[in-house]
Amino acid sequence: MVTTDRNISDALRTQVLAAIEDKEALCLRGGGSLDFYGRTPSGRVLDLSGHCGIVHYAPTELVVTARAGTPITELEETLAGHGQMLAFEPPHFSDSATLGGIISANLSGPRRASCGAARDFVLGCRIVNGRGEILSFGGEVMKNVAGFDVSRLMTGALGTLGILLDISIRTLPCPRAETTHVVEPGSVAAALATLTRMRARPLPVSATAIVSDVLYVRLSGSPAGVTSAGKAIGGEVLTDRKAKQLWSQLRDHRHRFFEPGPPLWRLSVPTDMPPPDIDGEWLIEWDGQLRWLRTDAPPETIFSLAANAGGHATAFRYHAEREEVFQPQSPRLVSLQHRIKAAFDPLGIFNPGRIHHADAHST
Repeated sequence: MVTTDRNISDALRTQVLAAIEDKEALCLRGGGSLDFYGRTPSGRVLDLSGHCGIVHYAPTELVVTARAGTPITELEETLAGHGQMLAFEPPHFSDSATLGGIISANLSGPRRASCGAARDFVLGCRIVNGRGEILSFGGEVMKNVAGFDVSRLMTGALGTLGILLDISIRTLPCPRAETTHVVEPGSVAAALATLTRMRARPLPVSATAIVSDVLYVRLSGSPAGVTSAGKAIGGEVLTDRKAKQLWSQLRDHRHRFFEPGPPLWRLSVPTDMPPPDIDGEWLIEWDGQLRWLRTDAPPETIFSLAANAGGHATAFRYHAEREEVFQPQSPRLVSLQHRIKAAFDPLGIFNPGRIHHADAHST
């Protein structure tokens, strides 16, 4: 569905102006698929799910603009009809997952290591800021860089800087061929070493995962290129049905590894970090850069582990609310974040407490 009606945008702006007048905090909520992520914000819930629909789609230009409340499934179906995709392979943590939710959290799926993160595909956006102003940043082409960094800044801000209204995204053609190979190196360390060797070769690898001691490698590209690379990798080749099931389960956290249990941690670390000596269960993606950890170890241990490796950690699911969720940051960086927050949302009405304790509503 393509629509240009902006009445809902104006209605949201009116509600923001009322919140400013009443000095009332707002808890922004779209589809609710990411309610578990980050800290729990305070404030009156502002439903954004009605602000949906594709505003503009130009398949020949590889760009689509959609409202933030547009379901990811609806957007992907439209793109697939033209042989295109969201290259960062956004996760669908529920059927209600929306474009705005994914962009506000900067979440990407299995293809991220080969194609880039969600932030890399954001060309522009339209927002309501904490002054009740509707502002536009960026555009629909990469060369239009006016305000482009602001659009990227909104990506990952978890709604603390403003309400995302419309988002322009760069799309890519779907690969003509894909296969998934199963390799059994014998250990996690051996699997990581295998990935290091693969990165040194021009192979069309679009996704990798180490589950237990088994390495899964997805190849995407031209039929000839995928076939040639598959011979070099070897191993068992999954059927198309099993391969799609595997990557969708990993993307959407429907794999048995992600079932409720010990706290789930998300670590972003260098690819060559050796398997650490810590009690827990690991699942590794993105050529070793993304490591999921199920453990009862204290948060301080996980944050220290990630920092010592030159990365960072996030308590992703099943953590206690009293715990810190995000990697502790330097006072200088926290100060910078608060200055940015003050510039976009001077009264602190948007999602107070979602990222930092100090985000608490300041009015």
